Amino acid sequence: MRAKLSYAVTAAVLVFYFVLVGSRGVMLIQSGTLITVTFGVAVLILPVIGVWFLWKNTQFVRRANALAAELDAEGGLPVDELQRTPGGRIDRDSADEVFAKRKAETEVAPDDWRTWFRLAVAYHDARDTPRARKAMQRAIALHDGRPVQQL
Repeated sequence: MRAKLSYAVTAAVLVFYFVLVGSRGVMLIQSGTLITVTFGVAVLILPVIGVWFLWKNTQFVRRANALAAELDAEGGLPVDELQRTPGGRIDRDSADEVFAKRKAETEVAPDDWRTWFRLAVAYHDARDTPRARKAMQRAIALHDGRPVQQL
């Protein structure tokens, strides 16, 4: 719940920022000189890119959460078997051990979105966010029956 609240607050702040920047772009365009119109158009491009990026990330998070809910209903969510340091951080060797298990599961069943979901969680636990995201994208594509890009 805390993560959802953080995401919602961050998204709201970004939308406010996009509106603020967009209004400044419009003001520059309304000035009417060649330089201000050029800068105004350039400034308007930034919020458009930002809104697109925010939309794509929100879709990704919603799809990943839907997969998690479906996997939870099946009883297939990965069990937290990671060792922790006294400070509460995940032990790196423990994360590597669990990752090896998840990778082996995925190699046995490469067309099962469930194994890719669990592999994405293992990548995340090992602090490899780019690979975690790619594995989750693959899980989503397999679940939706879309063509899958190679990792």
